[in-house]
Order: sequence, then C-alpha cells, then structure tokens
Amino acid sequence: MLAKAQLTSGPVYRLLTYNVHRCIGTDGKLSPGRIAEVIAAAEPDVVALQELDVRRARTGHIDQAEEIAGRLGMEMHFHPSMRVFEELYGDAILTPQPSRLVRAGPLPGLASRPQLEPRGALWVAVELGGQECGVVNTHLGLRGAERSAQVEALLGPDWLGAGPNDPCMVVGDLNALRWSRAYRRLAARFSDAQCGAARRPRATFPSCLPLLRLDHIFTSPSIQVLRTDTLRTPVARRASDHLPLLIEFGVRPAAVRQAGGAA
Repeated sequence: MLAKAQLTSGPVYRLLTYNVHRCIGTDGKLSPGRIAEVIAAAEPDVVALQELDVRRARTGHIDQAEEIAGRLGMEMHFHPSMRVFEELYGDAILTPQPSRLVRAGPLPGLASRPQLEPRGALWVAVELGGQECGVVNTHLGLRGAERSAQVEALLGPDWLGAGPNDPCMVVGDLNALRWSRAYRRLAARFSDAQCGAARRPRATFPSCLPLLRLDHIFTSPSIQVLRTDTLRTPVARRASDHLPLLIEFGVRPAAVRQAGGAA
C-alpha cells in the first residue's frame, strides 16, 4: 500500500496507466491475476490499460479486461483497436467511480503501410468529487509519422478539439520519447505530469531495466499533480514488459476554474 500525498484542500486521487503486454510477463507466464495484483497494490481510482486480449486463442480465450476489472471490483470500458472475428485486442479504462463513455474509435494509420497494427483511443468521463474528469487512453503506433497523425486526430475536432475539455488527461503507451514530434505536439496543449517541479521523470520500458519513457500522462490546467512514480516491485518487474506509471493529483473545483478564467 502506498501512502497518498497531501493536498491543501480537496481530495487526492490516483490514476495508473499500464501496458500489460497481453498479461504475459517477462518470465513468459500468462497471468491476469498477477496484473490485477500489481494494480491493486497502488489503490488507484482510475486505471488505463493497453494491450489487452479478449477471447483470443493465443491467451486461452480469456476476457482479460473483464477478469482484471472483476478482481479489482471496478467497472470497465473496453475498446478493441483490432478485431478478428470474435477475438479482440485493445485498451480499457477501469474505475470504481461513476463513469460514462464519451467516445471510442480508431485512430489513423499510414495509407502507405496498411499492414501496420490498427490503433484506437478510448475516452471516458469519470466522476471525481462531484465533477467529471475526462480520461483519454490510447496506444500509439511505432512509426513517427503514424504517431504524429494519431496525435493530430486526438487533438482534432472529432476528439479533444471539439471543446475546452478541462479537467482532462491523455494517458497511455505513446511509444514517444520527449524529443519526438508526437510528444512535443501533446506537450504544447497539455502538461507532462512527470515534468513538474521537484519531479524526476522515470522510464517505464523495459520493466526489467527501464531505459525509455514510453508511457505518459498529460494533464489539463485544472489537474494539480502532486506526485508521479513507477511501480518497481519485483512482481511489477515480472508481470509485464512495461512498468505501471502512477500519478497522484487533485482537481480544482469548477467554481475556482471559472473565477480564474481557466479554459
């Protein structure tokens, strides 16, 4: 159990983003239960998961999203970025808080590379302290041009460009380093939760010896980031090839945002 940071006023929440690698660990073991154990230790209020198999033969026809949510006692929203008959593969948002689906859908690929893995995004509004906070979970492509097109779509009129959307967070495995175009485009609109004052950004991949910061949490102005960290327990290092990224935060009330002229 991790002690929560303190906020001068208002409750503190936790969001965790985690690429679970189909629940196959670095030891080759398939275990949704182990993934749930890693998540439960952080006691999050919102969980964003990437690389989930649902009813796929390669992972024993398990609905990984449903099993993890059930073990955690959370409600679940799932979006398949890839579908092969009844077999699904994609991303999920889990929470014990009241929530509603805002949007789920595909993100663009590259017309010249139709064989690339399809990508998508899932947008859920989660009620925190009587107000809704948007959470957009995604897993971007491996090629720079692909990621750039996907970020432009997320920031465009079909997604976040349709309104002010504050409070809001964009989270997930973005496959993007800090100097990449996709990262810089998101950082121009949102704040990187790991780059605030007195925070040292931590790498998330590979889990056994983290060298790359591929997993990110971007926040809108009314999100007050208190602490960020990766979960680096022995079980977390084995459960997936990525480490979970955790953020503790508060949300400025709507009245305060309006008084301050926030977007």
